[in-house]
Amino acid sequence: MTRLLAQQGGGLGPLTMPEVVYSDIGPMIVLTVGALALLTIASLVRSRPGRGFYALFTLVTCAVALASAAWLWFDVQDEGARFAFANMVAVDGFAVFFYVVIALAIALAALLAEGYLDRESLDGPEFYVLALLSGAGGMLMASANDLIVVFLGLETLTISLFVLAGFHRRRAASGEAAMKYFVLSAFSSAFLLYGIALTYGATGTTNLAGIAQWLAANVAFDSGLLLVGVALLVVGFGFKVAAVPFHTWTPDVYQGSPTPVTAFMAGASKAAGFAAFLRVFFSTFHTIEVDWRPLVWGLAVLSLLVGSVLAIVQTDVKRMLAYSSISHAGYVLVGLEAANERGVAGALFYLLAYTFMVMGSFAVVTLVARKGDNATKLDDFRGLAQRRPALAIAMTVLLLAQAGVPFTSGFLAKFYVISAAVERESYAIALIAMLAAVVAAFFYLRLVLVMYSTDGAEDAAGATTSRLPVPFSAGIAIAATVVFTLLAGFPVASGAFFEFARDATLIF
Repeated sequence: MTRLLAQQGGGLGPLTMPEVVYSDIGPMIVLTVGALALLTIASLVRSRPGRGFYALFTLVTCAVALASAAWLWFDVQDEGARFAFANMVAVDGFAVFFYVVIALAIALAALLAEGYLDRESLDGPEFYVLALLSGAGGMLMASANDLIVVFLGLETLTISLFVLAGFHRRRAASGEAAMKYFVLSAFSSAFLLYGIALTYGATGTTNLAGIAQWLAANVAFDSGLLLVGVALLVVGFGFKVAAVPFHTWTPDVYQGSPTPVTAFMAGASKAAGFAAFLRVFFSTFHTIEVDWRPLVWGLAVLSLLVGSVLAIVQTDVKRMLAYSSISHAGYVLVGLEAANERGVAGALFYLLAYTFMVMGSFAVVTLVARKGDNATKLDDFRGLAQRRPALAIAMTVLLLAQAGVPFTSGFLAKFYVISAAVERESYAIALIAMLAAVVAAFFYLRLVLVMYSTDGAEDAAGATTSRLPVPFSAGIAIAATVVFTLLAGFPVASGAFFEFARDATLIF
């Protein structure tokens, strides 16, 4: 067949298949195969498996994915970074870092969902299958070395999230959240596609390494087409990471989605979006950073200020955490705006710390929300310290970490990105980031005070819910997030995590 094609006019030459080494994308394969295997088992086995089987299967799948990521990490450290699959995928520490973050986020979501799905009478394999497939899409985004592959990973990630957002079919708010996310995500994908098309039109390639080579050999100022394409890429990625002014979907979708889905969305989805954002702009467009840094500066400042200020006026905890998520995106953008190795390392550490902080916070919200997933107002948290002291303590630690209190991972995360901005002499954005942290501390402390307040606690709790049930799996998830948040906040232990993030900046 190859010889026949080569003999046909046009001088195409023999077709050659690229070398395929499946271990280079081992974690993605593990998640995809795990999802298909779980779906097959649930479809073919007549008897319903015992409670917790689907969650346990997902945890085992994530453990295998983490083992594959660990093997890849040491392989990259020994052999160096490389391209695979005809230069479409990068095998480097940056990709492996996000393999680990996304696999951990899926594991935490599975632990949280196990009790939630049973409580809401939604138990089944669907949630876990969709989470695994969404995670595989996020991993593809993190390792993509081509803008087309970035888009494919993005669609794999978000299509699963559309379904997950509307997963609670008996809640109208869940279906509304799914529809809003679908419509607005379609618009953002269009912007991203236009950006990819214009970038291709200007450079003649969608390969990230090829674009970087073109920029090294040409003057980008002469190409208005490329600059418009870069601007549209910023818009597309800005939506995915919930940066202002592309954040409008976030509060409604976070509030309406099932709370474990919101946790997964805030952790894994944001990490995947930033993975693509950082790789494309730091490793590909670094030669024209003078053009895109002002755009990122504006996104960061708006996200920091709008997220912090609007969170203050929220009376629903899920909406408050949604605006908090927007503010945290601003801090990660501060690291990108610095456009140096310390900034990217700080951004990576921030995403790792934030994943645990936000998923642990939403885990507590899931339990307080009770059956129906509607008790998420501030008053519903009143007196939590009297009913469930351990939950209140855990939530306090996680909220203080997000506020940036010393000896928590949140403090060091903010310190790393702000110090990177200072190193780059971006003093204005560093000052704004510190002021935003002060503003944000208000609404975090307000929720802490509400949890330890006794005024009206009995009315908020209700006569039949004086004590909240805490499923074993959810307890493990909350304990894991609190332990990591405290462990990564101590200078001695945090050094290892920051070194992990710094070594992961060895990208092309």
